[in-house]
Amino acid sequence: MEIWFREYSVEETNRRGENTMLSHLGIRITEIGPDFIEGQMPVDARTRQPLGLLHGGASVALAESLASTAGNLTIDPDTFYCVGLEINANHISSCKDGMVTGVAKPLHLGRTTQVWETTIRQGDRLVCVSRMTLAIIHKEKQARAD
Repeated sequence: MEIWFREYSVEETNRRGENTMLSHLGIRITEIGPDFIEGQMPVDARTRQPLGLLHGGASVALAESLASTAGNLTIDPDTFYCVGLEINANHISSCKDGMVTGVAKPLHLGRTTQVWETTIRQGDRLVCVSRMTLAIIHKEKQARAD
């Protein structure tokens, strides 16, 4: 079953990330499936920590980027937007170079919150598992509160 508000292309979705942290870290959406979104991030000077390993914060940035992007593709963008409430990550294994691939899938798509799980792998090796909770904000109510 498709979970998206409408059909989105990979190209259109990547344009949303231009001139943001996504483009700075080299994060690109690579696939939008019926109930998941996939993206990649290079392991390079932008995403490594001083010991030369993939920075845990970069993994979290990839996980949050995928989950937030996915959440916002499931709702009516004229009425709502999603923002992060909480994220956690378990760093399972390290990597020094190449590319990592993240896949975000929903665990819960509610009226006011969503929960997404993102797995990050390098090839078959699990690098990181993350869970993120998103709040669904009604634009009109938010404008009145401001």
